[in-house]
Amino acid sequence: MTKRISDRSGTGRRPGTAETGLALGRRAVLGGALAAGAAMVMPGRAFASASPLTPGQRRVLDVAKEQMDRAGEALWRRDIAGIADFGVHSSVPRFHFANLEQGTVRSFLVAHGTGSDPEHDGYLNEFSNTPGSNATSRGAYVTYEWYRGRYGTSIRLGGLDPDNSNALPRYIVAHPAEYATRAHVERWGRLGRSNGCFAMDPADFNEALWNLSGGRLLYADRLGIS
Repeated sequence: MTKRISDRSGTGRRPGTAETGLALGRRAVLGGALAAGAAMVMPGRAFASASPLTPGQRRVLDVAKEQMDRAGEALWRRDIAGIADFGVHSSVPRFHFANLEQGTVRSFLVAHGTGSDPEHDGYLNEFSNTPGSNATSRGAYVTYEWYRGRYGTSIRLGGLDPDNSNALPRYIVAHPAEYATRAHVERWGRLGRSNGCFAMDPADFNEALWNLSGGRLLYADRLGIS
């Protein structure tokens, strides 16, 4: 915290040249501090401008903002959204965590459902909201609380659109899974498949627990953002 400089010299001198010089000195110190502060700020701005977002990351932030606005009061946290882009191969980090407050995007691996990829070639072919389909559903979800399930700590999801309205009765959640790891991609060239859930690498899943749960948006579609 910046300390206020006292106007009292404590010297007992009459007002005159010495005190005038002291006042000028104080102004010089303040001016130097302001200049130093500006110098500290400027390199930060220059660094940020030297590392701009990619067009794909800008598109992710735009989609997050659009879908947050569409979801409206169904969300109670609007700082971060998860955008799952099932228009790209499962070997590509396609689960984008869009931080709208900081203007940043971080991307992770995420699996799709067996019913969406019967050939098991790593590409999602279709969405479904039908119980028993084991397919991924498109649309906006609201994230709920953590719970302990088959795959450990997981995140419940509520569907906000007609295309994913059965998310709760279908037990569509976000959870960690060993078939959604980098090692699986290195061995098989693709991720494994879920029963329609958003399965992530266990090494990354804490990011979802801390940054995506508790009333935030998760949006899934075939976007094809590269």
